Amino acid sequence: MPRSKPVASRELNSMNLSMMKRVLIIVLTTLMCAHSAAAAGQWEERSDWGKYFSAANVNGSFLLYDLRADKYLGYNLKRARTRYIPASTFKVFNSLVALELGAVKDPEEVLRWDGVDRGIPQWNRDQSMREAIHSSTVWFYQEMARRAGHERMRRLINRGGYGNQNIAGGIDRFWLDGRLRISSVEQIRFLVRLYRNKLPFSRRSMDMVKDILINENMDAHVLRAKTGWVRCFDWLNGCRINEQLGWWVGYVERDGKAYFFAINIDITHEKDAAARTAIAKSILREMKLI
Repeated sequence: MPRSKPVASRELNSMNLSMMKRVLIIVLTTLMCAHSAAAAGQWEERSDWGKYFSAANVNGSFLLYDLRADKYLGYNLKRARTRYIPASTFKVFNSLVALELGAVKDPEEVLRWDGVDRGIPQWNRDQSMREAIHSSTVWFYQEMARRAGHERMRRLINRGGYGNQNIAGGIDRFWLDGRLRISSVEQIRFLVRLYRNKLPFSRRSMDMVKDILINENMDAHVLRAKTGWVRCFDWLNGCRINEQLGWWVGYVERDGKAYFFAINIDITHEKDAAARTAIAKSILREMKLI
C-alpha cells in the first residue's frame, strides 16, 4: 500500500503553490498597468494656452493629440475629460450612419427643404449632405436620424463606442438636448478611429465623410473639422437651464503626421461662438500645424 506524503511536505508544497500564484498575479497586474499607461499616452497640461481663453473672455478647454508621439497636450485637462452634449459635432457620426444605411446614396444627393423657416437663412433651401454639414443644417440631419431609426442608430452607436452611448430623448433630438454626452478626450479618440478606418462602417462611408469634413486643403496641410453649439433648455435631460456650449473638433494632416484637437467653451453671448475656432486656430498656429 503506497505511503502518503508527510503532512509537512504537503503543507510546504501548498505554500509554494500559493506563493507562485501571488507572484504571477503581481506580474500580470504590473504588465496590465504598464499596458494601460502606454495605451493612455503621455499627458501634459499647457496652462500657458489659457491666455487665448482670457483674451476672448471665455471659459473652456483645448486638447491636442499627436498621434505618432501618442501625446496629449491640453489646457484645463479636467474639463477635457468631462462629458457634454455633442450638438452638431454628432453630424460626423450621423453622416457615417446615413451613408452606411443608405439614408442618402452619397454626399451629393439633395433633400427637399420642408418649407419651415428655422431662423437661419442658409438652412431654408434644398441641400445635399456636403452642403448640410458645412452649414450645420439641423433639419437635414434630423431626417437622416429618422431614416436610420432608433434601433439601428442605437446598435451603431454602441458598436462605435460613441460617448456615453445614450440616445434617449428622441431619435431626432438626442444629440441636441437629449441624453447623449461625450468628452473632448472621447471626441479625439473617435476621430482617431475614423482616421485609421477602425469604425464599424465601410471604407466607402468613412472616406466620403472624411472628404466632406475638409475645412482647409492647403499645400502644407489639410484640416478636417466640425463645429457644434449646444443650446439646452430642458433640465429633465440632465443639462442646466439655458446651458450653451460651443464645440470645434477635428484633425490636421501635415508632413505625413496627424494631429487631433477638440475645444469646447461656455457661450454666454452669441458673439462668444466665434472664439471656438479663433482660439483653436491660434493654438494650432503656435504649434506650427496650420
